[in-house]
Amino acid sequence: MTRDLWRALHNFCINMTSRSSFNAGQWTAARFKSFVISALRTATRRWPPKFEALRNAFTIRKTNQKTGKLAQHFKCAACSNEFVAKDVQVDHIEPVVDPKSGFQTWDNYIDRMFCEAFNFQVLCKPCHAEKTAAEKQLRNQKDE
Repeated sequence: MTRDLWRALHNFCINMTSRSSFNAGQWTAARFKSFVISALRTATRRWPPKFEALRNAFTIRKTNQKTGKLAQHFKCAACSNEFVAKDVQVDHIEPVVDPKSGFQTWDNYIDRMFCEAFNFQVLCKPCHAEKTAAEKQLRNQKDE
């Protein structure tokens, strides 16, 4: 990330934790946090290292068995099977929010969200769902 952008995000994070009013008092701090997280997640859709991870998982262009059309195929990091683009997801290897410790700071959240390609992996949808379920289970154990 550029130094100026990082500085602006850092200052935003510091100011956000000290604010008591959001959207002229119409939003709670939780609603504002949800809004910011959603905006950051939207921004990651264009994050170049994510596409680098996808390129690294590319195997071959071959006929998609479902459509009969030529399609790019990608290797799932968990099961090693090949899938078309619509059946894979780019996943953070180290979760953005640690399932054991939960949300820590905005700096940490942003740093983990906008990581480099080595912290991304391509997973098929079933493997991604399994990993997400395991992280959710860890998160629920922490809350008990």
